[in-house]
Amino acid sequence: MVSAGIDCGAKTVKVVILKDGRVVGKSLVLAGIDTKASVNQAFDEALGKAGLTENDVGNIVAIGAGKNEATFAKSAITEVAAASRGAIYLNPDVRTVIDVGAEEGRAIKVDESGRVVDFAINEKCAAGAGAFTEAMARALEVKIEEMGPLSLQSTQVVPMNAQCAVFAESELVTLVHSKIPKPDMARAIHDAIADRIVSMVRRVGIEKEIMLIGGVAHNVGFVSSLNRGLKAEVIVPEDPEYVGALGAALAGTGKPR
Repeated sequence: MVSAGIDCGAKTVKVVILKDGRVVGKSLVLAGIDTKASVNQAFDEALGKAGLTENDVGNIVAIGAGKNEATFAKSAITEVAAASRGAIYLNPDVRTVIDVGAEEGRAIKVDESGRVVDFAINEKCAAGAGAFTEAMARALEVKIEEMGPLSLQSTQVVPMNAQCAVFAESELVTLVHSKIPKPDMARAIHDAIADRIVSMVRRVGIEKEIMLIGGVAHNVGFVSSLNRGLKAEVIVPEDPEYVGALGAALAGTGKPR
C-alpha cells in the first residue's frame, strides 16, 4: 500500500510518501505565491525520491491552509488530527503534541491510541508562531538561523510584555536604544513566544511525554525557552516539519491508529 500526505502550510509545502508503513520519499518546497505549482513540485520531487509515479499512489491526503490547492488529493483531514497521528507513530508514549509553524501554534492532548482528547490553536496573532521570530530577527538585523544560538548566549532575563507582534517590535526598539545585548534580546523574543505556547498547552493540560513538531522546532532558542516554561524536556523528532504530512499519509493508509 502506497499513500501520500501533503501539508500545504503558509510558508512551505511538505510531502511524505509511505509504502507499507515506511517513509520512502519526502520533499519540502517554499509555498510561494503560486501554491498549486509548489504542491505539484513537492509531490513530484517526493515521488522521484521514492522511485514511484502518481499512478503507484493509492491514496493522497492533504492538510493545511492551502490544502485545496492539492487538487489531486483524494481527501483532507485537519492539521490537529494529522499532527497527533504523526507524533504517535514516531513515539507511542507521547500524550501532548505542540505544533508551531510559521503562522500558527497548536497544543494537542492525545490518548494512547493517538486520538485527539483536546486541543487549542493560536491563530489570531503571529506572536505565538515562527513569523514573529522572523520579524524580530529583521528588527535585530540578525539572520533567522542565528537567532536560536544567539539566545543561548544570554546572561540575563529581559521581559518582553507586548502581546502583539506590532507592539513587540516597538518594545524591541526600546531595548535596542537601552543598549541591551543582542543575546538577551534574542532570549526575550523566544521567551515571549514560548509563554504564549505554554499558556495554550496548560489550557489542554500538560501530560508527558511532550513532543514539539513544526518548523520552529529547529530553533534551539525556542526549544530552550519552551522547556523552561513547561518545566519539562520536550521531544524534538528528526525532521519535525514533516510530522503533519506524515500523519496525513498515515491517515491515507486506512489503517486504525
